[in-house]
Amino acid sequence: MVAKVSDNTEITIPLRTIIALLFAVATGTAGYFSLTERVNSIDHYLQMMDMDLKKNTEFRIRWPRGELGSLPADARQDLLITNLQEQIDRIERILEKVDDLQVRTKLIEQKLSEE
Repeated sequence: MVAKVSDNTEITIPLRTIIALLFAVATGTAGYFSLTERVNSIDHYLQMMDMDLKKNTEFRIRWPRGELGSLPADARQDLLITNLQEQIDRIERILEKVDDLQVRTKLIEQKLSEE
C-alpha cells in the first residue's frame, strides 16, 4: 500500500497534540533565550573581572615605583625624614667643631704648661 500525497491530501491532528506542540516550542524558545541571556551575563561579568584584574596588576606594579603618586601621609613622612637628616647633618658639623676646639684647647694647654 502506497500513500499518495498531493496538494489536496488532508491530515488530521488532534487539538491536544497541536497545543502540546505549541507549548513545547514556546518552552524551548523561552529556554533558549534564558540560556543565551545567562551566557551573555556571565561573559559580561568575566570581561569586567578581566578589566579589574588588569587595572589591579597595573596598580600593583606602578604604585611601589611611585608612578601613580603617593599618599599624603607618605609626603609628610618624607618631609619629616628630610628635616631629621638636616638636623643630623647640623649636629655632625657642630660635633666636628667641638672636636676641633678640644684639640686646640689641648694644644694651648700644652704650650702653656711648657712655658
